[in-house]
Amino acid sequence: MSEIYTAAHRKFQQEFGTEALADGIESVAVNVGLNEDQKQFIESRQMFFLSSLDEKGRPTVSYKGGAPGFVKVLNENQIMFPSYDGNGMFYSIGNIDANREVGLLFIDFEKPNRLRMQGQGAVLRSGPEFDAYPGADLVVRVEVTQVWVNCPRYVHRMTLDQTSPYVPDASGDAPIALWKRIEGMSALLSQQDQVLVDAAGTISAERYAQMVAQGELR
Repeated sequence: MSEIYTAAHRKFQQEFGTEALADGIESVAVNVGLNEDQKQFIESRQMFFLSSLDEKGRPTVSYKGGAPGFVKVLNENQIMFPSYDGNGMFYSIGNIDANREVGLLFIDFEKPNRLRMQGQGAVLRSGPEFDAYPGADLVVRVEVTQVWVNCPRYVHRMTLDQTSPYVPDASGDAPIALWKRIEGMSALLSQQDQVLVDAAGTISAERYAQMVAQGELR
């Protein structure tokens, strides 16, 4: 019996005559834990895509970025990653807290490769795992349920130009987000962020839009 396919998947596999192929791929490619090559691949990534579900069952996909190694493999069945300063919505975090089911997609665009993962997330607010990420608001630990390598043939080859200047350094320090400097935004921010905005200076909403359009995010 399949561990990943549902009746809806089977309907299309049967329609297109790929049920045997799908079963063959599952038998050779899908595992319940991470091997050493997959561990190294994950910990070399600067980004991944995270899917989660809210309490109403509505899905969302988020981009998560950091320095290489920001996703840590604890063992063959557990990984963790930080939740850094964001826009205050805590959308993915709220989803995970309400519905633990998550999907992760890791991609290497320079040497096309990709890895899928299914699991169950837990939001951590303290402890050694949380302490491993200076500058993080929260940490998510994922219990891995399935992992498999996907064919990379449709992955477009791209090279990394530069890493984001907003990734917290080893001390957890990072520049103030550009959008927080928009005029009128300061009153909505924490006192700590207000101090940083005062030091960096404010910008108009029009100037912010121009800078984003031109890639001037520093």
